[in-house]
Amino acid sequence: MDSLDRHDVLLLQELQRDARQTVQQLAEAVGLSSTPCWRRIKELESRGVIRGYTALVDREKVNLQLCVLAEINLGRHEEGEVQRFEAAVAQSPQIVACWSTTGQADYVIKVLVPDIKAYERFLHETAFRLPGVTHVRSSVVMKEVKSETRLPMELPARPVAGARGARG
Repeated sequence: MDSLDRHDVLLLQELQRDARQTVQQLAEAVGLSSTPCWRRIKELESRGVIRGYTALVDREKVNLQLCVLAEINLGRHEEGEVQRFEAAVAQSPQIVACWSTTGQADYVIKVLVPDIKAYERFLHETAFRLPGVTHVRSSVVMKEVKSETRLPMELPARPVAGARGARG
């Protein structure tokens, strides 16, 4: 696992809060000067800790009122079948998230569509045609109580001044 120091975590928290901040604003927020702040951001990007930047769009304001969580079961779990299923999921724009899970379902997908008719079309034209699918159980989301994009990162403990390691 990549180790992150206090400044890295503070930077990531600030970027998750508002990625449109200038380097100067970020530097001030995390207690660095601009050049070291910029270098840290570039390093976090090159290490893949920061995967990209995006805008958060209100799905209802772009006519995606219906959110459905669907549990998917596959008939076989052979590597090729699983790869074909996952590749097909990646190609479906209505599927905005997919998790391989334990329990009753092999996968859980999150589907966003305008309405129930569009979801019915999605089922027949996409979900039921995904490679290996034998069963789909749908749950319509009635109300989104929490939908957070920020990761809950904790700051590493500050080293104690004068400490020289653990005592036995």
